[in-house]
Amino acid sequence: MDLTSQELARLRLAPGLDLLWETALSLHLLQNRQAPLVFGAWRREVGAALRRSGLVSVTGALTRLCPDGSYFPDFLTPGRGDADLDTGLDRLLSTPRRRLRAELTRLHAHTGRPVPAGGNPLADGCPRALNRLGSALRAYHQVAVEPYLPAMRAQAAADRAVRADAVLSHGAEGLFQGYDHLPGWRYQEGRLRAPYPVERELSLGGRALTLVPAFFCVRAPLALVDEALPPVLVHPLSPAPGWLERARRDSHAPAAQLIGASRAELLRMLDRPMSTMEIAAALRLAPSTASRHATVLREAGLLLSRRQGVRVLHHRTLLGRAVLEGALK
Repeated sequence: MDLTSQELARLRLAPGLDLLWETALSLHLLQNRQAPLVFGAWRREVGAALRRSGLVSVTGALTRLCPDGSYFPDFLTPGRGDADLDTGLDRLLSTPRRRLRAELTRLHAHTGRPVPAGGNPLADGCPRALNRLGSALRAYHQVAVEPYLPAMRAQAAADRAVRADAVLSHGAEGLFQGYDHLPGWRYQEGRLRAPYPVERELSLGGRALTLVPAFFCVRAPLALVDEALPPVLVHPLSPAPGWLERARRDSHAPAAQLIGASRAELLRMLDRPMSTMEIAAALRLAPSTASRHATVLREAGLLLSRRQGVRVLHHRTLLGRAVLEGALK
């Protein structure tokens, strides 16, 4: 990518993570084996959470729409730093029908899968199909991305501070030179080279380029395929191995000190209602021990228990979430 002095002057840094980009890139990570030391524990934890939440088939449908390959539809990532998921989903659901059809036709060509014989309701802009897609993305995001946002945003904030300091000290060129620590990235005399997944020259045509940090981006940057769209360059944040363990320890240390490690872990698991037997199996506890922990948490107002048929399901309360997240200190 070659940048003119005008284009350098118009560079902008996204204010933070873009949640739909993170959702799409996390789907890619579930499909590949990239960066196992960094994301292996995340893959295992999210895989288990998706199974507990009954979202395996939903995730499978999303991976077919967002495959880990050389192409996935641009309409899935419409933002340039939309920190609010609702804003991103509103943009996605407002995609014009012509663009939906063009991008889904291109996806089918890349994957080799035939267009469905009965037509494609999503490509036709069917409101029901679009709403189903929005609901699926939201449900998946709540399991695979949302629980990790504190660690992700801390990494993005640290990266933004470094880049802002580089701009203040050395101008826009200093910002690009800060990518030299990434393998294959080089900036020299107005030209940025990076290990893009396919051979490509990104032309700005005088437009402002937005640099978007991405936690789940690994090594190579990404850009929208349609060059008529506002240009973005999504770049990796490169978290260090062990980030998940450190985040979990830091996040739940106050709760663990207050209610004990086992009860804090039980509370953390209740992103969906769970029975006593499910809790016991997940924590490798005797059912009587799991029941006793649930009773203590219920009496403290941190969870509610309701009978459903022959089972008793436990739900985390708002107070339980506040204690878990360290809001009460």
